[in-house]
Amino acid sequence: MAKTDSGSSSKVSTTNLEKVLDEQVANLNVLYVKLHHYHWYVKGENFYTLHIKFEELYNEVTEMMDAIAERMLTLKGSPAATMKQYLKLATIQEASGKEESRMMVQNLIEDFATLCESFHEGIELADKNNDQVTSDLLTGFEGDLEKHMWMLRSFLG
Repeated sequence: MAKTDSGSSSKVSTTNLEKVLDEQVANLNVLYVKLHHYHWYVKGENFYTLHIKFEELYNEVTEMMDAIAERMLTLKGSPAATMKQYLKLATIQEASGKEESRMMVQNLIEDFATLCESFHEGIELADKNNDQVTSDLLTGFEGDLEKHMWMLRSFLG
């Protein structure tokens, strides 16, 4: 890794890790709003199943977002904390308001895959920075989302 002006490569890793973590905070907040939208507007024969599942997921996403933001604060970072910042930083798109239930599920699979890629990048940066706590946190979240993707793909058949 390239050295900074002060001769330390650790600061470069920390800065890159902070950017990845901040993107995750933004993505999780956008996903939280999307999941609420899906929870409120899902219709059809799978209403009860999906209504309950979307609530479960937005509660879980809230916990992930809070844990990552608090980890950033612990590391003396400054997580994004406004909708304007979230929308600027996020790589996950908001709900369009036109999704049918199956498309809602497919969108979540794709969003979870995006988060897993970002978590994996964060794990690699945390490992390079000898930050086992952040690495472990993101590893657990990545595993949780991989399980959700499997279940949602199974739901779609």
